[in-house]
Amino acid sequence: MATLFSPSAIFSTASSSSSTTTTTTAAAATLPKAPPPKSQLPLKPPPPSPTNLTVTLTATAAALVLTTTTPPSLADPPKSFSIYYGTAASAANYGGFGGNSNKQDSAEYVYDVPEGWKEKLVSKVEKGTNGTDSEFYNPKKKSEKEYLTFLAGFRQLAPQDIVLNNLALSDVHLQDLIASADSVKSYEKKDEKGQVYYVYEINGTAAHSLISVTCTNNKLYAHFVNAPTPEWTRDEDTLRHLHESFKTVGSF
Repeated sequence: MATLFSPSAIFSTASSSSSTTTTTTAAAATLPKAPPPKSQLPLKPPPPSPTNLTVTLTATAAALVLTTTTPPSLADPPKSFSIYYGTAASAANYGGFGGNSNKQDSAEYVYDVPEGWKEKLVSKVEKGTNGTDSEFYNPKKKSEKEYLTFLAGFRQLAPQDIVLNNLALSDVHLQDLIASADSVKSYEKKDEKGQVYYVYEINGTAAHSLISVTCTNNKLYAHFVNAPTPEWTRDEDTLRHLHESFKTVGSF
């Protein structure tokens, strides 16, 4: 089409004859003009097929769930717990006669107890011989338990090894556990108020024990968490939570 309308073509035809000019001009008048070039628009992608659309929406929804759902914290306890308030009453005053019946008001220490565990009634003999003040156990395995002992007349803690040996003198189970232990770890820690706690972890072939010892109110408090090895392996997170929950009143 460009050749038909070039000036050189028109001028050369006109110089040949007038009839040729007339024919060319008439033909040019009848030919339609070329439309102006349109701007090049980007082609739209074809709409996704229903199958691909379903897969895409499913993947998007799954990604949204993964990004918006808060994963469970490993530090969170796997069970619900109740708080036990211990009074550390002497054997002579055991039973609460003449005392305040509200343990929370007269509590000297606290620790958590898992839901479903049972309280063992501590006898006056146990309280008088080894100072046991409270005890709870797993009814499915009674040797999985926690308990607290206290001794009066202690103003401060002795060295760590001496404290552990003295505790074992009145606890046959602890003696056997130490004697057969694969390892005995101990360290000292302080709470936010500066109260000192001795922490012991005894790993035996048949059982595991966590012990926390502190001294306040002119008394020595020892909190024990014991479990046979299978139960320790299964319930370690819960048992460690019990161990860390022990505090004396005034330190929290």
